[in-house]
Amino acid sequence: MSKIPRNALSLKEFMLRQEVLKLYRDIFRTIRQVPDKNSQLELKQWARHDFRINSMQKDELAIKMLIQHGKRSLTELKNSLQLSGVGKF
Repeated sequence: MSKIPRNALSLKEFMLRQEVLKLYRDIFRTIRQVPDKNSQLELKQWARHDFRINSMQKDELAIKMLIQHGKRSLTELKNSLQLSGVGKF
């Protein structure tokens, strides 16, 4: 009998999960640099909403596409902050 729990993640699932968590942390670190508190709040709500909606996604290809979309959004936010002279990158 195996000692691995039935709901344990495969290596591929674990790696994808780590990538999603890293993206989530990176997004929130970047949002903290937005000078306007109202904009920060809106961006946090948007990010939480998107991650929550997609949290039940199981399809590996769909998850990878969502990660790429999130990375593009993060890059756009960082570029906007740099252009405004706020970014510390």
